[in-house]
Amino acid sequence: MELRDGRVLDSLVIGAGQAGLSASYHLKRRGIDHVVLDADPAPGGAWQHRWDSLTMRDVHGVAALPDSVSPTDEAGRANTVVPAYFGRYEREHDLPVLRPVRVDRVASDGDLLSVHAGERTWTTRTVVNATGTWSRPFVPHYPGMETFRGEQLHPVDYPGAEHFRGRRVVVVGGGASAVQLLGELALVTDTLWVTRREPVWRTDDFTPDRGREAVALVEERVRRGLPPASVVSETGSVLREQEREAERLGAYVRHPMFTAIEPDGVRMPDGSFEPVQAILWATGFRPAVGHLAALGLRSAYGGIQLDGTTAVADRRVQLVGYGPSASTIGANRAGRVAARGVAAWIRQSERISSSA
Repeated sequence: MELRDGRVLDSLVIGAGQAGLSASYHLKRRGIDHVVLDADPAPGGAWQHRWDSLTMRDVHGVAALPDSVSPTDEAGRANTVVPAYFGRYEREHDLPVLRPVRVDRVASDGDLLSVHAGERTWTTRTVVNATGTWSRPFVPHYPGMETFRGEQLHPVDYPGAEHFRGRRVVVVGGGASAVQLLGELALVTDTLWVTRREPVWRTDDFTPDRGREAVALVEERVRRGLPPASVVSETGSVLREQEREAERLGAYVRHPMFTAIEPDGVRMPDGSFEPVQAILWATGFRPAVGHLAALGLRSAYGGIQLDGTTAVADRRVQLVGYGPSASTIGANRAGRVAARGVAAWIRQSERISSSA
């Protein structure tokens, strides 16, 4: 599907993960003319890039997209089950997805927005950004890391636990990915877990009310224009049954963050040396919003201030899969709210045009 020359879209969605597909579904229901540009060659969003050992049981399932039923194959690999589900959803609802199209830049063009991808350009009244975080893995810089003779990886490149057999691995980070990966690695090799702060363990039952409280805390950050935190950072981590053996082996004994990296290991705060042959940086991600830089959306606090899903600095822009909506459940709701915001902007623009 290509656009006719000169056509102005009502909306353009960037990204076809859970949030992008939800937004497209709700835009289509409202009769809003739009396309979805997706950088990947196939459906699945970030899920198609997850490591092979991550099963649907590990991720506790995936929330159903609007007007759909979520996949139930708990034993299946997440990187095949979810992409297949997304692909079926796109076909069943005839969503206008174009791929592979990697957006380089979004700029203001008078009352409209221009979306650039290489030599191709689309013109639209509004943009729904649904690019998530997977394409922006974050690895902090530590003194000496360039001298390390071993292997350094982020979970985006995780090749499976067997790859590290016989090599001592230091896992950096206190989030869900670090906990999951330690659960695998400790079964095949020696591990060392380090975090900047004491990890937060969830000891109570994770009720819907508790989940809403955590989302509300993240929502408050983006309302103030602060960089978004993850929902997991507010809820804490919990060990699942498949991680109990790693716990028995001592994998979840937390150590303070090392102060420097040396060719054959890491130097700890007390001056002691820990020999390691691999470093796994489970240090999270940052929002993939660099292509929006020309719009000047960032606040003085470094984040993008939102009113719901609407960018306060430019109300033509909706952000989904950002901050509190960076989860499968939150993404669905955000898609609905974003479509409502797009419709409101179009109505407002039409009223202004008719009165001019």
